[in-house]
Amino acid sequence: MRKLLLSSIIIIIALTYIGRLSYLQIVNPPTGNILDDTAIKAFYDYPERGHIYDRNGILMVANQPAYDVMVIPREVKAIDTLEFCTLLNISKEQFIKQYTKARNYSPRLPSVFVPQLSKEEYASLQEKMRRYKGFYIQKRSLRNYITKNAGNILGYISEVNERDLRNNPYYVQGEIIGRQGIEKEYEDLLRGRKGVKYIQKDRFNRDLGPYKNGMFDTLPKPGNEISLTIDSRLQAYGELLMQNKRGGIVALDPKSGEILTLVSAPTYDPSLLVGRKRSKNYTELYYDSIAKPLYDRGLLAMYPPGSPFKAINALIGLQEGVITTETAFTCYHGYRYGRSAFMGCHCPSGSVNKLNRGIYNSCNAYFANTYRRIIEKYPKAALGMSVWEKHVRSFGLGDYLGYDLPIGKSGKVPNTNYYNKVYGENRWFATNTLSNAIGQGEILTTPIQLANITAAIANRGYFYTPHIIKTVNGNPIENEKYTIPKKTTIDPEHFEPVVQGMYDVYNYGTAKWLKVKDIAIAGKTGTAENYTRIDGKRTQLTDHSIFVAFAPVDDPKIAIAVFVENGYWGSRYAGPIASLMIEKYIKGEITRTDLEKRMFEMSLEEEYAKPLSGESFKINE
Repeated sequence: MRKLLLSSIIIIIALTYIGRLSYLQIVNPPTGNILDDTAIKAFYDYPERGHIYDRNGILMVANQPAYDVMVIPREVKAIDTLEFCTLLNISKEQFIKQYTKARNYSPRLPSVFVPQLSKEEYASLQEKMRRYKGFYIQKRSLRNYITKNAGNILGYISEVNERDLRNNPYYVQGEIIGRQGIEKEYEDLLRGRKGVKYIQKDRFNRDLGPYKNGMFDTLPKPGNEISLTIDSRLQAYGELLMQNKRGGIVALDPKSGEILTLVSAPTYDPSLLVGRKRSKNYTELYYDSIAKPLYDRGLLAMYPPGSPFKAINALIGLQEGVITTETAFTCYHGYRYGRSAFMGCHCPSGSVNKLNRGIYNSCNAYFANTYRRIIEKYPKAALGMSVWEKHVRSFGLGDYLGYDLPIGKSGKVPNTNYYNKVYGENRWFATNTLSNAIGQGEILTTPIQLANITAAIANRGYFYTPHIIKTVNGNPIENEKYTIPKKTTIDPEHFEPVVQGMYDVYNYGTAKWLKVKDIAIAGKTGTAENYTRIDGKRTQLTDHSIFVAFAPVDDPKIAIAVFVENGYWGSRYAGPIASLMIEKYIKGEITRTDLEKRMFEMSLEEEYAKPLSGESFKINE
């Protein structure tokens, strides 16, 4: 009996060991991670992030030294907590919170305890750190924003959060990562590669020297230097023009799709989001629900395109063969349709407009008739709408465009399915959707989309995907996504008469007071009606001001879209700003200094003090 008991015990122990070893080797094999050995500590050497330049080689973002106070919770000994908090300028509550967070992350791995000390704070603290076991100082670099502009483009960096740690094993707690803008989009290029040194510890937690004589140690690799397509001087000028206003300016190089400016107003100084005050400043910017400085209106704000969209309907009409350049329509101060609907405009009653005059006078009757002919060319409105939608989408509307920035909105292009849901299948007609004729109704665009269709018109039928990266370490980007043109569904020969009409906007039309000497500009004004609900009632507020343009007409170098919220009408704010931006870019100086001064000084803050919503509806220009 005793022999049987002894044998059973031996067998059970053997099976237990075999089972455990099998589990470790098969079910849960070693990860190959050096840090699985608790006697080995990793110390990281962080590289500088890559510098960021504009298209002309002007430095926009560099680096500055900073210092993090690190903690290894298991190594912390009894310290004078109040004295330590005083040195670090933190409260006891903050001390407990940060220590608990670090211990929960890992008792034996280092965590950031207090981030981003300045040089002065580091100097006063350095000699005293030896008194606080388990704490040490680690040097790293912070961003140094040379420019006070382009905050919405550049973005910022901040400490990784739990989601970052789950999604990317490269990072450990306390490290930094790009947030928003360029810092986020090109994080992998800008961050470089951190170096690491592995130190062997004994059972008393004393250093024994480099693990395996440093054979697994690596050196840091600096981040890549990148150049943007942005013209930093033009960007700064655009932000100055948009002071005390809200809206967006997007300018593209039509020949390449390079983004020259991406202004969002109001904006913020990117240096506010650097250092120990970053969190406080970010909170203030984030909770500013009135001005919304963190909201990039150039990429996210969706507005009715208004009268600039008439150029698209003209091109579709020509392509579909429902109008020619000689087709004429009579205008009676606008266009009356249905039982009582009226689409008013500024044309003299009884005036007869052909294509050219219809464009430069922005005749609603001309484009209402053109739109109806497009939809009614086909047996059913649903089929006509599908054809119209296909043409509209070929200009990049209703799409994110594929640019290299991490945020955006697709806008909205209404289609057959949408109207079937609203009115019922085969129960609607061209007149139900007539607001689309003048860039109203259900169609919505972002400023970058409107700039892109302007570039397509400037190129007479094609565009390049907008992008903001130009070179990496001095080498031009080689990405077919940005170098192969996208063609619209409109034949090239139909663009010239539309371009001529937009050119005559500056000669005879709504922008004749905005001419720039020696620069041939083609443009189009727009005015979007703006409604909100006040006490449950639909109330009209001040209209939005819109303008698109490109120049020079025969050799386009810039295509631009300007939106100014509550800016009254197109030629009051958006038109002058667009003309000044074009002259600044092409000439490098401004000749109409009186116009420039007026735009600098004009403010819409009183308008913004009124109750507002983001809704924008019909246009009558």
